[in-house]
Amino acid sequence: MATLQATGDAAATMPAGARPPVDHDHLARYTFGNKALEIEVLNLFAEQVPEYLGRLHHAATEKDWRDAAHTLKGSAMAVGAVRVAELAERAEALCHSADAGARGAVLAALAEAIDEVRSHIAGLDRQH
Repeated sequence: MATLQATGDAAATMPAGARPPVDHDHLARYTFGNKALEIEVLNLFAEQVPEYLGRLHHAATEKDWRDAAHTLKGSAMAVGAVRVAELAERAEALCHSADAGARGAVLAALAEAIDEVRSHIAGLDRQH
């Protein structure tokens, strides 16, 4: 997977090595810099992402697991939620039948990253 790089003002305020929850420069390339559209797209992601995580939690088969992880990865990549996309890619690579500890660890990391993205998006709403 191509790793997205954090750029712009948000990255300038992050500690060295850290990156913002959403790469707004990446998203702006798809929204042509339309901030209202960016907020709308991010809000849609914030509303839908718990469902994607739920699908992973409740995956009954390897195909269900892979499909849920793949959907989450694609959605996160589209909006520039880089860490979520990377973790979803890690989940996608795990077999549904993999060690429960490994699945649990990636699910916990995904939940944390998703909470961070959703908090970031909620903060954007308060700014606009």
